[in-house]
Amino acid sequence: MIHVSIGEQKLYHFAAGTLKRSYSASTSRRAPSCIENSLGSPWGLHRIADKIGDGADQDTVFVGRVDTGTHYRNYPLEDPERCLVVGRILRLEGLDPELNRGGDHDSYSRYIYIHGTNHEDKVGTPLSHGCVVLRNREVVELFNSVPEGTLVWITRE
Repeated sequence: MIHVSIGEQKLYHFAAGTLKRSYSASTSRRAPSCIENSLGSPWGLHRIADKIGDGADQDTVFVGRVDTGTHYRNYPLEDPERCLVVGRILRLEGLDPELNRGGDHDSYSRYIYIHGTNHEDKVGTPLSHGCVVLRNREVVELFNSVPEGTLVWITRE
């Protein structure tokens, strides 16, 4: 199980009921929200629906969930503040129809991920457009430690 605390900007990885590792994490720059186009990080119970990027370089950029083969330092950006999807993707699917699954509040159709970034120095502060962001080496570590189907509990506190 994974617990993401938006308030603490932390991700906690549990195995067999014991804390295996904690990570500094970044969630949205905007207020938490489950609503489509809000750019806020959704809360509630999710699961890892898809794992994307196995074997890719930890610093490669993904666009549309496809490995570009380009290191984030070499990726052309119009906005240098943009948070790129880097390293690995753990795509989240909401499990609560009242909160984060279906309609205008569907985490999966919003493309909510746990992923790496081109702004590793800012991890631990709000950074994303709704996703949960880790340092690149750490997202690879987490990716290698959890299977698809792993539960992810995201809390606002």
